[in-house]
Amino acid sequence: MAYRKKCGDIFYRKIDLSHKIAKAFVRKNFGDEVQAVIATHVDASHVHNHMIINSYSLSGQKYYANRSSLRQARETTNGVCRAFGVTPALNFENKGRSVSYYEWNQNKKGTSWKEQIRQEIDKLIPSVNSLDELLQVLEERGYEVKRGKYISVKAPGQQRFVRTKTLGEEYTEDSLKTRIIYREVGAGTTPEIDNKSQLRADYAAILSDVRILAVQQKKVPRKQIITAEYSVENDLDVYRLSAQLSVINKDNIRSIGDLEGRITKLRIEYEKQRQDINEHIEEYNRMVSLLEQAQLFKDLSAKGKLSDAEQLQHTVCRQTLNQNDIHSPADVDSMREKARHLGIKISALKENLEGCRKRYDVYSDIFKTYGEISRGDYISNLVEEEKRRREKDTKKKRKL
Repeated sequence: MAYRKKCGDIFYRKIDLSHKIAKAFVRKNFGDEVQAVIATHVDASHVHNHMIINSYSLSGQKYYANRSSLRQARETTNGVCRAFGVTPALNFENKGRSVSYYEWNQNKKGTSWKEQIRQEIDKLIPSVNSLDELLQVLEERGYEVKRGKYISVKAPGQQRFVRTKTLGEEYTEDSLKTRIIYREVGAGTTPEIDNKSQLRADYAAILSDVRILAVQQKKVPRKQIITAEYSVENDLDVYRLSAQLSVINKDNIRSIGDLEGRITKLRIEYEKQRQDINEHIEEYNRMVSLLEQAQLFKDLSAKGKLSDAEQLQHTVCRQTLNQNDIHSPADVDSMREKARHLGIKISALKENLEGCRKRYDVYSDIFKTYGEISRGDYISNLVEEEKRRREKDTKKKRKL
């Protein structure tokens, strides 16, 4: 009681909780017949445990310490911590090895270059319309960007570039594109399946298969919401397919031929809208130029004696205004009002053009995905990707 009073109730509860977590970990990881000594230490800024186990259980079974058992112990630690409502200090799940202590510590402090880049990208994704725009805004904010086989980013003050794919599976080029174009499409919806449509039936089947792969941990884990725990509901591939199926249902796309026809129409519509905008911008720029000349003509007219150059400017401005039927201040005001309305119209046209481009991108992505589904490539690619990831992790372990 004296010790409890000295430390305070909150600190004492931390000690008690830490010891409970250690006991639960030992029982879950080594079994009920293990012999172990657990020491809960308070001699540092954080409460922590030291454990010693007898490598032979009461029934004589030997525990072998190796890379595989170490990985299992790490994952067990995370599970036990979460069961007690404690966020693990290091997350070893779905990784070949842990992050370095330096990287973890910098992440904790919020000073890691990688974490800084992650946070900047996460902050920008809701406001950009494409991967190119995302990279452009990053450059405007002082980040250096290199485009090659992989996208590399360097934060202001950072010495070396970092490939975005090393920031996590949610930051690969494909994942970033998916997070951008589907952030508002199909979010939070439960797609309805129309068995009469082969397109929808194929999507439903492949979506079910991908969910099974995610549950069985046979695919690369990618998060849709990176701040949440990874799960089937928070899997970027599942989300992407669900969002695509939601678009297919919402827009009543009946077949792949129907989809292809819509893509062609969108391409034609986009080009027409782009040409219309360019023509309106050209007219707007002409009006702005006339208004500038009208202002110059007014300023020169109010001036007393003009130099030869000013006299020439005055004459040119008068001729230009006359040729465009601008003869009075009222005509200038009318031109200014027309330019204002045209500017508003151009903004609206640009918004429509962007909407057309977004829809085109979504439809094209669905068309590409369905092509992979039809060829049987979609699932095999996910499995092969996971296989390559595990082989890469194995090679890293051997080097250690």
